[in-house]
Amino acid sequence: MYQKTLEDLEADHREKLILDLRSAEEFAKETYPSAKNLYWEEFEEHLQELPKDRPVYLLCYTGQKSGELAEEYEELGYEIYSIEGGFRAYTREKLKKLMEDEKERGNRAADIERSIIKKFRKEIWRKFTKAINEYELIKDGDKIAVCISGGKDSMLMAKLFQELLRHGKKNFDLVFLVMNPGYNEINYQTIVKNAELLNVPITVFSTEIFDAVADIEDSPCYLCARMRRGYLYSRAKELGCNKIALGHHFDDVIETILMGMLYGAQIQTMMPKLHSTNFEGMELIRPMYLIREEDIIHWAEYNKLHFIQCACRFTEHCASCGGTEKGSKRAEVKELIRELVKGNPSVEKNIFRSVENVNLNMVIEYKKDGVRHHFLDAY
Repeated sequence: MYQKTLEDLEADHREKLILDLRSAEEFAKETYPSAKNLYWEEFEEHLQELPKDRPVYLLCYTGQKSGELAEEYEELGYEIYSIEGGFRAYTREKLKKLMEDEKERGNRAADIERSIIKKFRKEIWRKFTKAINEYELIKDGDKIAVCISGGKDSMLMAKLFQELLRHGKKNFDLVFLVMNPGYNEINYQTIVKNAELLNVPITVFSTEIFDAVADIEDSPCYLCARMRRGYLYSRAKELGCNKIALGHHFDDVIETILMGMLYGAQIQTMMPKLHSTNFEGMELIRPMYLIREEDIIHWAEYNKLHFIQCACRFTEHCASCGGTEKGSKRAEVKELIRELVKGNPSVEKNIFRSVENVNLNMVIEYKKDGVRHHFLDAY
C-alpha cells in the first residue's frame, strides 16, 4: 500500500528518507522536519539515488503527484509511500496542534493565576496588597517597570501585578521589563518560555554587563548589581515609567539587616521604596516586601514551575541544576537564621521589627542625611 498518513510516518521509527517534491522556493519557506528537497519533475533523473534498504516517503502539495510517483515506483521494488493530503495535511495538523497547545497553555496560565488568589491568598496575595497599601508603593498615574530577572521571585511579582491590575482600581500602567546582561542561551530561553507560559508580555533589551565585569577582581558582584540597576532605571525611564519594581522578599530584608550588622558594622535595612539618586523622578519599589520565600517556593512547586536559579554568568550552570548561594555571606546568614529559628520561632519577625523599633535615646551614634549625631551632643 503506497499511501500513508502523517500518523503512519511519525509511527515509523526506522531510518527513512523524506522527500519534499515541491519547488525549492516553497521548500525554503517551510517543510516537514528532516525532509530533503527534490522537485517532482526531476524525480526520475535522481532515481538511482533512491535507497532500497530503507523506506522513502514522498510529500507534495496535495498528495496527488506524490501518489502517482509512489504507485509507479513501488512496482520497481522500492518501499515508497505517498503522504496523504500532502503538505496541506501537514499544515492543518500543525495548526491544530498549535491551537491545542495554546488552549492548554491558556488553561494552565489560568490555573496558576487562580492559585494566587485562592490557594495562596493569605500567604502571598494579601501580603502583596498589604505592602502596597502600608508603604504607599503605587499612586494614581504611575507607570511601573516590573523588572524580571527570570527567577521565581520576579516571575511571581509579574503575575501579582497582573492580578492587581485585573482586580484593582486600574489606576496605573505596567511594563514587564527583562534585561539580558549576557545570559547563556538556555537561561535566556527559559525566561522567554516561562513568560509565554504565564502570559506575561515581556519587553526585552540587551546589555553587555557580564562581559564588562568579567575581568574585575575587586567586588565584581557589587559593580554588576549597580550597573544592572542603572540600566533598568535608564530603560524604564525611556519607556515613560516613573518606577521600577524589584522582587526582593521578606527573607531578603531580614538577611540584609543581619549582614549589615555582622559584616558591615551598621544597622540599616532594605527599604520598601527609594528615590533614585541618579535618575530624577524615578523610584524603586519592593512590593514583595512582606512575602516569605518559603511561600514563593511553595507556589512555584505547587504549579510545577521551573525558573532559572542563578542569573550570574560566573555561576550560571546553577540554572538547570537548582543552584545555591553556597559560600556567600548571604548563605551564611541564611543558615544562621535557620538555626536560630529552631530555638525561637519569633526570630525572623523580631529581626524584621528591630528596624521599626529603633530607640534613638539608646543609640550611641546615628547618621541622618549624611550628618552624624552622637548621644553626648545632648547628654
